[in-house]
Amino acid sequence: MLAANVVIIGAGAAGLMCALTAAGRGRSVLLLDHANKAGKKILMSGGGRCNFTNMYCEPENFLSTNPHFCKSALARYTQWDFIGLVGKHGVPYHEKKLGQLFCDNKSSDILAMLLAECDEAGVDLRLETSVEQIDKTDAGYTLLTSAGKVSCESLVIATGGLSIPTLGATGFGYQVARQFGHSILPTRAGLVPFTITDPQLKTLCTELSGTSVEDCLVSCNGTTFRENILFTHRGLSGPAILQISSFWQPGDTVHIDLLPHIDLPEWLATQQQERPNSELKTLLSELLTKKMVTLLADNWFNNKPMKQYTPAELKQIASKFSDWQLVPAGTEGYRTAEVTLGGVDSHEVSSKTMESLKSPGLYFIGEVLDVTGHLGGFNFQWAWASGYAAAQYA
Repeated sequence: MLAANVVIIGAGAAGLMCALTAAGRGRSVLLLDHANKAGKKILMSGGGRCNFTNMYCEPENFLSTNPHFCKSALARYTQWDFIGLVGKHGVPYHEKKLGQLFCDNKSSDILAMLLAECDEAGVDLRLETSVEQIDKTDAGYTLLTSAGKVSCESLVIATGGLSIPTLGATGFGYQVARQFGHSILPTRAGLVPFTITDPQLKTLCTELSGTSVEDCLVSCNGTTFRENILFTHRGLSGPAILQISSFWQPGDTVHIDLLPHIDLPEWLATQQQERPNSELKTLLSELLTKKMVTLLADNWFNNKPMKQYTPAELKQIASKFSDWQLVPAGTEGYRTAEVTLGGVDSHEVSSKTMESLKSPGLYFIGEVLDVTGHLGGFNFQWAWASGYAAAQYA
């Protein structure tokens, strides 16, 4: 029988960080993953450039039914700690915007760095190894795996959520949590594009597929994000849409201000005075793409020279652009979601150690927990921080 002080299931961001840190403090660590490659989600993240953290990471950037839970881990392993590790390995990076840090080259630089740290610390990494059974013993846990029986003092679950099943995501971590008496909060796709089925809107989105609108305000349920939106043949995507999707529930209305950077009623009034013979469509094409304005005109206003509009009509048209209201049919689901909302109830896990309050020696880290970051490197920072926290005690 194989034996280790610590067995970690899941060789993604959280699992790798936990493994290299635990091994670094002298623990024998066995890291298992059913996939044929470690860190698959790291490799595809950030368009292949890995948005590995955010300079402005704060607890407020995370959603959880237990909002204080993430504070301890984030304070003990900060974005600056991870940036220091990146610097130590000479990985070139840049800030894209809003504190988002990306690799200059490829995501594989981050994965190679983590694997090198694991290798140096003596982590035993076993890929294509599935776990078939887990039992609690007096000394810890025994696991029946496809590579044989394994025993350990501490067992760390770092199996992630349900997002992007093509990369190997399963609900295994939730099964383990339930087996040892944990509650699983309802899960759903987060940071995910919206789908539109309303015929008129669907036509608009299809016609504008690939069109990005810079700097929009997108709001839902009292939360607002200011970022780009992107039209797709299925509906709406882009950073602002992905962000708000985590706050949206089926049936909710999403409010979009397409031109938050200008006072549109005032701008239209000025244009009416200065260019009374110009058509509204022509003028609006200076603010948005001509194609978009043409399609919106068909839905939102009768196009005519500016001098023919009453002040009330212009005000009504302005309100359409500043508060475009739509009810998405749904989201694209786990297939394209960047994260899973919900998961293992963090009220039943120690915020200091990440250890189960139900079963001693069992730890949960990363996305499997009910902690979800905003878009922009926050979910990776949670993986690093929670993995590091558990590794101090596992």
